[in-house]
Amino acid sequence: MSPTRHNLVAAFLLVANVSAATNAKAADYSGVNMFPESNVWNTSITKLPVHPNSKKYIESIGNTKSLHPDFGAGKWEGKPLGIPINIVGPSTKRVQVEFEYADESDRVAYPIPENPKVEGGIESHGDRHLIALDPANAKLYELYQVSKTSNGSWSAGSGAVFNLRSNVLRPEGWTSADAAGLPILPGLVKHSELASGSIEHALRFTAPRTQKAFVWPATHFASSDSNPNLPPMGIRLRLTSNFDESSFPTDCQIILRCLKKYGMFLADNGSSLFLSGEPDERWNNETLHQLSRVTGADFEVVDESGLMLKRNSAECKQQ
Repeated sequence: MSPTRHNLVAAFLLVANVSAATNAKAADYSGVNMFPESNVWNTSITKLPVHPNSKKYIESIGNTKSLHPDFGAGKWEGKPLGIPINIVGPSTKRVQVEFEYADESDRVAYPIPENPKVEGGIESHGDRHLIALDPANAKLYELYQVSKTSNGSWSAGSGAVFNLRSNVLRPEGWTSADAAGLPILPGLVKHSELASGSIEHALRFTAPRTQKAFVWPATHFASSDSNPNLPPMGIRLRLTSNFDESSFPTDCQIILRCLKKYGMFLADNGSSLFLSGEPDERWNNETLHQLSRVTGADFEVVDESGLMLKRNSAECKQQ
């Protein structure tokens, strides 16, 4: 069990030839804990066994596919990189949101700033995640495919609210702002974490084809394919212990050591091995591009069923 709760602080990056100039400054939310220490996001998986179907799952995701940091400094094709965070407080207006998947969404008033930061920009055609963190109340609000209507009201595909002081999971069968029913913010790579020399929590990634199934701690699937060799939502990949990260830049080494200790959760459908993070002008895109030297074959899927205490809780058994 990790003795350290991971703090929210900031930052992320992508690859390719993008400008380092950016207005995407990381939000300052240091001191806000992402769930209790006992939470599955904060639990080391170095001692867990390899899943019996690990090779088939990895093969499906792509043995030769490269790890891709889907975040960074600057913009890509005119769009900001990564998933930005909105810090909200008592003065932030709470609004009602109309949901496409209302029966699986938390229908409460969401704190949305006047000009919120949205993944890809509010006019993008992507997932348009909106994440709002209320540090004072330890509440996390997340929306999927958010948009503002012509009359000024807000709509979204789905929405979820997480109490960061609790281990309670989404109800069985419910989505969140992510296909797996998991929170997004705890799995983002944050630049400010690098100063301590370690990232003490699991990360988030996507895969193109998934199974019509989910495993704890996920609560939802987003597929009609029952092929048992496709990965179910919620599986956790771990970088193999014998992977040599010594030739990578320091920032990359910190991320790779995190992937050995905490791994990354399959949270949504998307491109193979796309790793999520928050935009931050301090990232060096060329440095992060070195992560593409890591491929699917360098990972294994762990069996974390032995950590589960209750199906509706993210609290883990002591190891």
